[in-house]
Amino acid sequence: MRRRFALALACGLLAPPIWAADPKPAAADSARTEVPYRLTETKHVMVRAKINGKGPFNLILDTGAPAVFITKAVAKKAKAEIDEKGWANFDSFVLEGGLAVEKARGRVEDLFQLEGMNGMGLAGVELHGVIGYNVLAKYRIQYDFTTDKLVFEPLADFVPPPLVPIGGAKGQGGLEMLGPLMKTLASLMGMKPNFATVPRGFVGVEIDDTDGIVVKKVLPGSPADKAGFKSGDKIEQIRNISVDDGRDLARALAKAGVGTTLKVIVKRGDESKTLTLELGKGL
Repeated sequence: MRRRFALALACGLLAPPIWAADPKPAAADSARTEVPYRLTETKHVMVRAKINGKGPFNLILDTGAPAVFITKAVAKKAKAEIDEKGWANFDSFVLEGGLAVEKARGRVEDLFQLEGMNGMGLAGVELHGVIGYNVLAKYRIQYDFTTDKLVFEPLADFVPPPLVPIGGAKGQGGLEMLGPLMKTLASLMGMKPNFATVPRGFVGVEIDDTDGIVVKKVLPGSPADKAGFKSGDKIEQIRNISVDDGRDLARALAKAGVGTTLKVIVKRGDESKTLTLELGKGL
């Protein structure tokens, strides 16, 4: 089957993120949206989202959560207006990949689970909240852990049932004390969170892997454009690693972050050319 994809690797490169400049809700009959994700060290599915144009924030997809939950710090950064019951309606809620969620709202609360995980650095990345039922129920979601994207498809003529009210000072049943407790234990045990993840570098090309790895399109002004990539170039080698398929590409680009310089050999017509590519900053 012929397929195209942006040059994107969960552990190394991601194509430049697509954020809607003026987000519009996806219609029920619109095309499916591919949303990049990564697995945290704790094997939670994490996506990135912009809220009210701020972010991106790291949010776990949690089918066991009744709603979107964001921390108080995130709500402050996003300038979200919180009502007396601790809820906020978002002017915009956009997942990486360009999925704009209509009329999204969430609970503003520092969940003890996230406080504890962040305090001990268990996830390997700082977590800012979760995406729960009130958003997830609007979509048919395809999980495929052999790829680096989830597929979200709007559900036609389906309105998720309203939530049972959540709120009150004891909203977590007193368990909210576990977060600070875990932070204290982490400090006493000498455990320090390490969120110094390598920023994702981006190339700026569209690839066709039907027959090898062939450049279909070069984004103007991108690192690939500056390096001299042309449509039709067939990538043969990166970092002295032969590239014949997607697995080879993933191995060659593993952990390649912003600023990394790569020697790339491409076949252009009957000639082989060596291009010097410096990975740029995506999101």
